[in-house]
Amino acid sequence: MVLKKLKQESEIALRHIIVLQEVQKNQPIGIFKLSELLNMPKHRIRYSLRVLEQSGIIEATQYGAVIKEGAEKEFEKLKKEIDTIIKNIEELKRRVGEI
Repeated sequence: MVLKKLKQESEIALRHIIVLQEVQKNQPIGIFKLSELLNMPKHRIRYSLRVLEQSGIIEATQYGAVIKEGAEKEFEKLKKEIDTIIKNIEELKRRVGEI
C-alpha cells in the first residue's frame, strides 16, 4: 500500500493529541490513570507522553504530566502543521481522482 506509512503515522499523531487533551483536562495525571481513562495500553501512553514532552508541550512532575507553561506557542505550531498536512492530503486526493 502506497500510503500505509502515512496512515500509521496519522493514527499515532491522533493518539498523541488525544493523550494531550486528556492531560489538559485532568492535569496532573499519570500513565496509569491515562491508560484507564483512554482504554489504551500503558506503553502507548508512555510513548505519547514522551513525544509530547520532547516537543515542549507537557512536562513531567512528581504528581503526573501537566501542560508546560508557554505551550500555547506549540499549539499554534501544531495547528499550522495540520493545515499544511490537510492541504497535502487534499492535493493527494485530487491527483488520485485524476488517475
